[in-house]
Amino acid sequence: MKIASLSGSSRESVGKKDAEALREQHRVPGVLYGNGTQHHFHVAELELSRLVINPDVFRVNLDIDGTTYDCIFQDVQFHPVTDRVVHFDMLALAADRPVRVELPLRTTGAAPGVIAGGRLELQFRRVPVRGLPNDLPEFVSIDISGLEIGDNARVRDMKVENCEVLMNDSALVAAVKRTRAAMSAAAASEDE
Repeated sequence: MKIASLSGSSRESVGKKDAEALREQHRVPGVLYGNGTQHHFHVAELELSRLVINPDVFRVNLDIDGTTYDCIFQDVQFHPVTDRVVHFDMLALAADRPVRVELPLRTTGAAPGVIAGGRLELQFRRVPVRGLPNDLPEFVSIDISGLEIGDNARVRDMKVENCEVLMNDSALVAAVKRTRAAMSAAAASEDE
């Protein structure tokens, strides 16, 4: 899993007015959970956006007033109109405690069905996984090199070392669909 750094400052007062004042200063309020207590803090909006608006999942070294915490993003709330981050929650990691994370899904190989004119459809962009923090990979991959037109790959075809995929084994992950171009090419070859 990729590692990033983020620095913040503790919040003296917690409330709606304080949060609005922070947002006017381009700071985003956040809460750190998981170590027995809650830490209310705020970080720079630009620094946070680089990590949140990103397809990768990060393990964050969070520095709050000189104390460093190893954590991950648990929840991020966006403004419904401007898409600015308005609040976020982080979860402190413990080496012996499993954690649930949604990892990006990536494909490996070239599907013969796509080369023949089919279209690859991925049903998910992220896959929920549970595992120990040190065992979590950067992404989950699925091999599509054997998929012809009409074939599909399911959750049971994915292998994630030392982690559990939190989806039904028969759930569809990727499929190669027939396109109009492939159908017209097949019809043209039949006519000849």
